[in-house]
Amino acid sequence: MKTSFLPLLIVGVFFTSISTSHAAEDAIPLKLVLGLDDCIRMALKSPPELGEAQADIELSTSKLNEAKSYRYPQIDVISLFGPAPQAHARDITPTIATDRQTKLSGLTWFTSADATLIQPLYTFGKISENMKAATHGIEVDRARKEQRVNEIALQVREYYWGLLLARELKEVVLEVQEDLAKAREKAQTLLDEGSESVDQVDIFKLDAFSGEVAKLREEATKGENLALAALKTRLGLPACTSLDISSERLVMEPEVVPPYDSFVEKARSRRPEFHQIAEGLKARAALVEAAKANYYPDIFLGGLFSWAYAADRDRIDNPYITDPYKHVGGGAALGLRWKLDFGITGAKVAGEQAQYDRLLSTREFAEANIPLQIRKFYLDLKEAEKSVTESQVAYSNAKKWAVAALANFDFGVGPAKEIFDALQAYARMRAAYFQSIYNYKIARANLDYAIGEPPLD
Repeated sequence: MKTSFLPLLIVGVFFTSISTSHAAEDAIPLKLVLGLDDCIRMALKSPPELGEAQADIELSTSKLNEAKSYRYPQIDVISLFGPAPQAHARDITPTIATDRQTKLSGLTWFTSADATLIQPLYTFGKISENMKAATHGIEVDRARKEQRVNEIALQVREYYWGLLLARELKEVVLEVQEDLAKAREKAQTLLDEGSESVDQVDIFKLDAFSGEVAKLREEATKGENLALAALKTRLGLPACTSLDISSERLVMEPEVVPPYDSFVEKARSRRPEFHQIAEGLKARAALVEAAKANYYPDIFLGGLFSWAYAADRDRIDNPYITDPYKHVGGGAALGLRWKLDFGITGAKVAGEQAQYDRLLSTREFAEANIPLQIRKFYLDLKEAEKSVTESQVAYSNAKKWAVAALANFDFGVGPAKEIFDALQAYARMRAAYFQSIYNYKIARANLDYAIGEPPLD
């Protein structure tokens, strides 16, 4: 028995170790590595802004359904149950008795149901214009949701490229710090050897500059962490999520920038704000007509059914006498309902017209200022494009200067101050180069937003 049990025990331990290792692997949180488009897709999954915009669309849809429902019949039903006096036919035949009094002991009960039906036939535009206004209102809300989508995509781009910029600046600082460390080591060596080209003051200067660079490194690290946290928040990820981006460097991609006028033309056909204003004007015009329709009557087909029953009351079958407690009757008729007032309808028409005029002013403002906004972003783009080229040439020359200064210092023929000046110029222009690339990408993103370019294909 012991011999047969040992292999089973070994197999059990083997499979237990496998399952434990798989469980440990499952417990390890996966690291998300996302590109820019992936980040935009994730940010657009369920942000609060889009939830609010979708709720507005559903609200406008409910208003459209309400306006449509006025085309159908409306039925009002009133049902009663209560006490009623007893009554008999002999009290009115052959003559009507006028000395009958109702006593508590002579009460009975009754129940009744009255139903009225109104089917609108023609309302002079009250229903159709409200339906038209609600339909255009839905398009306004859809355009507003599209605008929110573009705003979210713009924020994601800012955070994404901001993270890349922070990392590039951090690399610049680390590069300068490494060069300073080599210069500090070489200076100490020359000082220990008794070289006259280096003194203790140079060591102090190198240490002081190294401290300043270390401070800049901490600031760059803080900027990187803040940009990463902002990106996580925008993507709706918990702060503990392990996230990284797939782009390793902030590079300038070659692009032929179209002329300014082409951006303006695209904005007029794509930008959600223009679509909102166009649909809003149609909706407001319909509401003005709907308000004016209140000057005219409603033509409808009406129906009535009335029923009542009471115990201890005789039914009277006479078209001249109607018993409110015991009867059955109904009918249909063509009706006209006209509500006349003194100034109320006119005030409502004036109010809707004012809203329409206000939206006209908004359109004029948009037509004047959106092209101005596009021009600003366009000029920012062109400026950044030129700055990238100029700063690239500048930091390349500064790098050559720094290499020469470090080499001269290594040979003992160059002062330490030349290293500070060269490295400062290199760091400044290298940072300006990456800042210019960042500015270019932000200006391009702002241009896409300004013309209503979809964030994803």
